[in-house]
Amino acid sequence: MHTLLTTYSWQELRHHPWRNASAVAAVMLGVALAFAVHLINASALAEFSSAVSSVNGQPDLELRSRQGLLDDALVERVSAHPGVALASPVLALSTAVLDARGEKLSVQLVGVDALTVAGVSPALMPRTEQADDATGSRRLDLFASDAVFLNPAARLALSTESEPPATLQVQSGLSLRTVRVAGTVNAPGAPMLVMDVAAAQALMDRVGAISRIDMRLTPGTQADAWLASMALPPQVVAQRPEQATERVSNLSRAYRVNLTVLALVALFTGAFLVFSVLSLSVARRQQQFALLGVLGLSALERLQLVLAESALLGLLGSVLGVALGSALAALSLRLLGGDLGGGYFSGATPPLQWQWWAALLYGGLGVAAAVAGGWWPARATAQMAPALALKGLGGASVGTTRRGHSVALGMVLLAGALAWAPPVAGIPLFAYFSVGLLLVGGIAALPLGVSALLDRLAPWVARHALPLLAVERSRRMRETAAVATSGVVASLALSVALTVMVASFRDSVTQWLDGVLPAPLYVRAAASTLSESNTLPTDFVQAMGQVPGVARVDPLRATSLQFSPTLPAVALLARPLDGAGTTGQRLPLVGNPLPMPAAAVGEDVVPVYVSEAMLDLYDAQPGGWLPALGLAFPPASAGTPEPRFFVAGVWRDYARQHGSVVMDRTDFVRLSGDERVNDLALHLDEDAEETSVQEAIRALAREKGAEDLIEFASAGQIRAVSLRIFDRSFAVTYWLQAVAIAIGLFGVAASFSAQVLARRREFGLLAHLGLTRRQILGLVALEGLAWTVLGAIAGLLLGLAVSLVLVHVVNPQSFHWTMDLALPWARLLALCFAVVLAGTATAWLAGRAAASRDAVQAVKEDW
Repeated sequence: MHTLLTTYSWQELRHHPWRNASAVAAVMLGVALAFAVHLINASALAEFSSAVSSVNGQPDLELRSRQGLLDDALVERVSAHPGVALASPVLALSTAVLDARGEKLSVQLVGVDALTVAGVSPALMPRTEQADDATGSRRLDLFASDAVFLNPAARLALSTESEPPATLQVQSGLSLRTVRVAGTVNAPGAPMLVMDVAAAQALMDRVGAISRIDMRLTPGTQADAWLASMALPPQVVAQRPEQATERVSNLSRAYRVNLTVLALVALFTGAFLVFSVLSLSVARRQQQFALLGVLGLSALERLQLVLAESALLGLLGSVLGVALGSALAALSLRLLGGDLGGGYFSGATPPLQWQWWAALLYGGLGVAAAVAGGWWPARATAQMAPALALKGLGGASVGTTRRGHSVALGMVLLAGALAWAPPVAGIPLFAYFSVGLLLVGGIAALPLGVSALLDRLAPWVARHALPLLAVERSRRMRETAAVATSGVVASLALSVALTVMVASFRDSVTQWLDGVLPAPLYVRAAASTLSESNTLPTDFVQAMGQVPGVARVDPLRATSLQFSPTLPAVALLARPLDGAGTTGQRLPLVGNPLPMPAAAVGEDVVPVYVSEAMLDLYDAQPGGWLPALGLAFPPASAGTPEPRFFVAGVWRDYARQHGSVVMDRTDFVRLSGDERVNDLALHLDEDAEETSVQEAIRALAREKGAEDLIEFASAGQIRAVSLRIFDRSFAVTYWLQAVAIAIGLFGVAASFSAQVLARRREFGLLAHLGLTRRQILGLVALEGLAWTVLGAIAGLLLGLAVSLVLVHVVNPQSFHWTMDLALPWARLLALCFAVVLAGTATAWLAGRAAASRDAVQAVKEDW
């Protein structure tokens, strides 16, 4: 019997491919997008983990500084401990190199100790070129002050005609240092230069500083016990090597989860389209199911029959989706690397890591979505009375009863309650459930809305025959109208929600950029990043203030803080801030700054401002204290009071998802003794020309031989680049909106086609009563207009409700920042108008086929 049911379902799908194509396409695209996102991310993380393991080796522990670099004097103390078998110092800095052609390449400069690195990180062990003579003099290049070793990526990028360069120029601040290429290293990943750690310190003006210490403990030594016995300074943090991959995974987790949820939008829409297609298919085949029931097919078997059709739709869509997702992932990795649009894996080009269990998981989701969509039509088929349905006196109905209305309203109320729930492990799971319940409950309540709206519209069209026929039929068939438009409502609601969310975010980012870019011109060292390399020299910063046309220079120091070994680093920004007797920069604060508490005698209270992410990740509440920051700034001497950091306010920071802390630069220099500068904000005189000021600064840099080592950016350029990056990051949402709307309209076409075919006798009767072909087409178009207008209104209202959850719940819980709600009414109304226009045109085109049939023959079918 099960084989017979499956065969019947398969034959039904075969003979009506176009009617089922929309549901299959929705499931296919949903599975494909979600599976592709998973494969891209899994491949990028696997490649990153492999590169970290190869470069960092497998030490038992890594020692790093909470802020800035470590003092290399700690190496000797660590090596002397009996529980340490090996301690390898490493200095890793980002910089740029110029090859013989004068072309610039961003690289990672890594300083290692050749005597210890092989025991911890063999991939970083330099290999010298073949010796010139039998004495093997090239071996001394391992410790030479001017010798560097290239990894395969750097060798490939810098080679000319397959020959590696003999010398390179390495940027250090605003100067170029010449080094010679002495050999290679096996380290994978991005371009890298390896040299002796002492030589790297001298080359980059970081004498006495290292980035980390890689340690191998003696057998039997426990890491926790060793840390307790060492009593390391509070500014030193110990990490296990596997935590590096965990930090990167945490860095992109929220972005990946949200992108996967958005990719499932098409799959969610597919469930409604399966519901729509099968509901109309069940209505069209009512007498067939009745005949099967009379011949002995039980209610359970009729239910299984319809569920088998939905499962076949889901299976077909899932198989095609897995294949399409694999192709999309491979293409994306080849063209874009592992970058998901958020910049987390930029520059990596990992191979595709195909996972069978993920294919089964996302394929199973596709089948489950299709079966869920087919449940109500299957249930209606099981509940019909075969004898009455065979006589045309009753049949399957998927309408919503009063009980169904109560359930729908209950779903909406539950969605509102879940929206207030906290996140789970940093993921807004309850908010996602809230969005799903809002959509399902809103669509389940569609017949209520159809009834209420058409009841008020009926008196307005009472004197016009065709509009009256269209409205009255829609009133009497409100369940059918709700079924036919459910796909459009789902896709339009999600499209409206995404449009509002992206518009709100973009508008907030634009306002934020206006607040954080008060100066018209910015200067920094080329290849400067949030790191300890390539800062601007103090004399250059002082000379900048004397340039004609420059009214004021605001220096910025950016560095990183490692508060937790498993969370990404927090950014520390030191800049002049508005305060008593100072003229500095204002921050885009959330609320007003708090007054400083009264400090006791001998206390050193430092005001700081934290980003919104710090509230969630580190419980840094305004008006409270930030003790974790005190670990990064220990007292300079025994008699110096320990600084206490007061959270004076919260500011919006859309550039750093995992937290940032801002303090006045005067306090930073006083506590750290670090006067280096990453960027300069130049405030110009009112009559100064930006181009003239840039020329004067270039002339100043030319005197130091650093004309090509500085970069300029106007506030307008930074704003344009930032918004371009924003648009690239959210480009996938625009594609998802287009896909959802297209699939929804495809569902309307399938619904109207099935409706028109089922109403041939009705059209034949209307033709006998005197209606012309043009009038019948007009009637169908008016019904399509009424249904799509209802769908557009419902989709718009549901979308606005969902957007409130996305803007005020999902984004703060996922990315730890808030934004103001912005409603782009022109875009939303244009979207609704396009849906109404396309739906009406679809109905008219579907009606042409029925109206062209012979009216007499159509009526005879009813004899």
